[in-house]
Amino acid sequence: MRVAVAGAGAFGKNHLRVYRELETAGLGVALAAAVEPDAARAAEAEAKYAIPVFATLDELLAAQRNASLKLDAATVAVPTVRHREVASALLEAGLDLLVEKPLAASLAEADELIFLAARHNRILQPGHLERFNPAVLAVQPQLRRPMFFESHRLSVFTPRSLDVDVVLDLMIHDLDIVLVFAASEVREVRAVGLPILSPKVDIANVRVEFESGCVANFTASRASTERVRKLRFFEPRQYVSIDYARQDVLAISVNGACGAASLPPEIQAALASGKADPMLPAKLAQAGVSGSAPGLTFAKPPVTPGEPLRLEILSFLDSVRTRRRPRVTAEQGRGALALALEIQAAMAAHACRAGLQDFFERGA
Repeated sequence: MRVAVAGAGAFGKNHLRVYRELETAGLGVALAAAVEPDAARAAEAEAKYAIPVFATLDELLAAQRNASLKLDAATVAVPTVRHREVASALLEAGLDLLVEKPLAASLAEADELIFLAARHNRILQPGHLERFNPAVLAVQPQLRRPMFFESHRLSVFTPRSLDVDVVLDLMIHDLDIVLVFAASEVREVRAVGLPILSPKVDIANVRVEFESGCVANFTASRASTERVRKLRFFEPRQYVSIDYARQDVLAISVNGACGAASLPPEIQAALASGKADPMLPAKLAQAGVSGSAPGLTFAKPPVTPGEPLRLEILSFLDSVRTRRRPRVTAEQGRGALALALEIQAAMAAHACRAGLQDFFERGA
């Protein structure tokens, strides 16, 4: 299977690397070409991978038409505002696509891509990477009925992905996970966001209530002094913590009436605070909660380590070969985008109510 990567920037470089690693491992895929308008990045990719790197998509498609280049699939890793333009042309050319998140810049553009994929019988998989995080893969089959989520995704500032705000850049990963885990329609969205280091919103806090009664709180920042990627959720008689970065899962199940009251006060406070605490497993171990306590079971479900991007690409290639629906469908990518856009509208409404227009204008 011959693949190309459109966009050799910050994340496109990782797709190039993984495809070549899979090729070297003899897994039935060959990195055949790339598209990159930046001359320096194009030269770097061409030298490193010994592949043709085209300056424009039109040049790549022309090579495909005149049979000097044969492609079966591609990754789209260009800026979000160009997803529709690039992905639609590749779908029309008969390629199966893995499109980096978000699927498109608007719902109309997402719908167009979904329509084109169906019309040409092509695989269209949005790149929601955390769905392939080994910690998520370990937890998902064991879900009961999650009713409260607390998500924190904090990152230090980098100049990449500034064509979108922090909701479409970072938070959308967690929106996608929670939509799948909650399995319910959204009822209400409340949100606040502010630009800090760029003209767009860099930090956001969101509360989503679902029709099932489930509630989710999301915090995302790309102007933080620390890196945090953590999701905690509460089910009847169970607390589960996922650390995406460490690929780690902690589950605390309540078996009797005493429940959390059997925990030391400092641990009860840590659980109740809603704040990410990477030291919680160590604190539990120090408290003697190494497997069970009266009314309490502490467990760390087995997690098979792996690079999420590699697992995502392997899943995509399997869908291309078998023609099975991707693990992450285009419709699910559209759902995450729809919620992200609703959050953006709620942030804008809050800014008007709070009289923050001048703050946003100064940011611009």
